[in-house]
Amino acid sequence: MRLCAATADSLPPSVARGDYDREGPAIGIVHFGIGAFHRAHQAWYTDQALSAGECDWLICGVSLRSRSVAEQLNPQDGLYTLTERSGDEASTRLIGSVREVLFAPDHSAQIVARIADPACHIVSFTVTEKGYARGEGERLDLQRARASFYPLLARSLAMRRDAGLPGVTLLPCDNLANNGKVLGELMRQWLAAEDPLLGEWFSRECRVPSSMIDRIVPRTGTDDLDLLHSRIGMEDAGAVFTERFSQWVIEDDFAGPRPAWERHGAQLVGDVAPYETAKLRMLNGAHSLLAYCGLRAGNEFVHEAIADPDLRRLTDRLMREEALPTIDAAAGQDLNDYADDLIARFADPALRHRLAQIAMDGTQKLPQRWLDTALSLQQRGMEFAAIRSGFEAWLWHIDDGRFVDDPLGEELRRLMKLGGPDQVVAKCLDSDASSQALWPHYRSLLPALRQAHFNR
Repeated sequence: MRLCAATADSLPPSVARGDYDREGPAIGIVHFGIGAFHRAHQAWYTDQALSAGECDWLICGVSLRSRSVAEQLNPQDGLYTLTERSGDEASTRLIGSVREVLFAPDHSAQIVARIADPACHIVSFTVTEKGYARGEGERLDLQRARASFYPLLARSLAMRRDAGLPGVTLLPCDNLANNGKVLGELMRQWLAAEDPLLGEWFSRECRVPSSMIDRIVPRTGTDDLDLLHSRIGMEDAGAVFTERFSQWVIEDDFAGPRPAWERHGAQLVGDVAPYETAKLRMLNGAHSLLAYCGLRAGNEFVHEAIADPDLRRLTDRLMREEALPTIDAAAGQDLNDYADDLIARFADPALRHRLAQIAMDGTQKLPQRWLDTALSLQQRGMEFAAIRSGFEAWLWHIDDGRFVDDPLGEELRRLMKLGGPDQVVAKCLDSDASSQALWPHYRSLLPALRQAHFNR
């Protein structure tokens, strides 16, 4: 028996659920990139808002590159379970906030119509760093952007404008510093090239707040699904598994209505920057360090890597001695406590967060996670030995090849074989590397990065 609207009542009482109508209310949110991360976070917060009596906030999920999520959720009427794990404990909740999932290549007209509908007020994004199609110098790579969300979004906004409807809020939820500012500027560049008059309307009518999400969501495995099946008595192809901790900080700048997410734990603030900088440089920076160093040491999961005393000390150094001094904390934001909490979260074996999952797309992630910190330290005359150790492990990762899943992976492996680490570093810092928007900004780091003596 597979989970769906007709079978949901057969779930055991131990599975929590909200009591709200999923047929009558409107779709108020269209979300690009409906992977496990979104389903464990924004959709979870929205489910709680709907359960508390709010309506017209159901979600239309959009997948840009794969039919897999549509094939998981549409036969289940959008329903799935979310299981929170901590130690030996697990609790499961039925999530009903997703109404449908559309695959962009097959359903572009439906996606445009959803965003153009008067009921839609928010378009949100978890498309990963590479989904924003940034090119050189923070410019939009127009060719790559054509395969992303920009054309669909522009067509939808034009329909709203022509119908006399108000603008929408674009809410990026990806690991990008100043993600609202970045997305807003990239969208204006797309419109300047494709429809300048629509660009003027967009600037007047739409808002693009920044946001920061902190929740570890490992990739779901077959063992996870089998264990869930034994607990709930039915198949759930869309199940997600996560930790109990969750944080969502959102800049309070919306174009229109929104769910009262703050009643369910989200933080609405005037400035997201201190929170997103801490998350990128401490949590994500430490994750990448553990991924590359841990894989080299033969570990598979984060909890195994952080159990290594040497890697734990290196991780602690990166967070407290290197990242922390570069962050201007918000009032009440205790970064030493945050580091303590992160170590405890990394050490929880219940999450089974695979290092290879974290290691993918390194050329897209390392500028925000390591190089911003290293550049800030360099400007202050301070050392960044932990980041250098991580960079050396990343070079090993490129050379080894087993764990490479990166837009420049094949080219970097070829350069490693031909010329070694210096060729790889030079390629990443090459201003002509079309996939790298931010690496040239760090050219002054090249001598220090070359101190990472790579031992084959």
